[in-house]
Amino acid sequence: MYSGRGYNEVNIGDRYDGALTLTETHIVLGAGLFGDFNPLHVNQPFAEDSRYAGRIAHGYLTSNVMAAQLGMIFHGTAIAYLEHCCRFTAPVRAGDTMKTCWTITQKDPKPKHQGGIVSLSGSCTNQEGIRVAEAEAKMLVRDN
Repeated sequence: MYSGRGYNEVNIGDRYDGALTLTETHIVLGAGLFGDFNPLHVNQPFAEDSRYAGRIAHGYLTSNVMAAQLGMIFHGTAIAYLEHCCRFTAPVRAGDTMKTCWTITQKDPKPKHQGGIVSLSGSCTNQEGIRVAEAEAKMLVRDN
């Protein structure tokens, strides 16, 4: 796991990979935290009759798994998470191992903040190699 990268320590093209297996607990706790009890997430009989043929995780969870990795890459150096745009391309279920990859696409120096804005492009695949999400993010990061 990468941790504590400063603006001055990262370069365009740098890549960061991570993985997390989503559990039933993540989904149940997510429903409570988000207040989203859509039956596609919490009602197995209902979800079995849907196009997904079973319960799926909230998009928020997929997005959060991706965003959390950035929090660890820039642990202690992040000033602000400025933007996060995520597109969901396939369902995620309990038991799926989500593999996230972020690549730095741009750096914009911000001397006033003693660092700059790091732009990243991310993707998330499941254990079968199916892309479940793609994202773009911007973080304001200080030098280390």
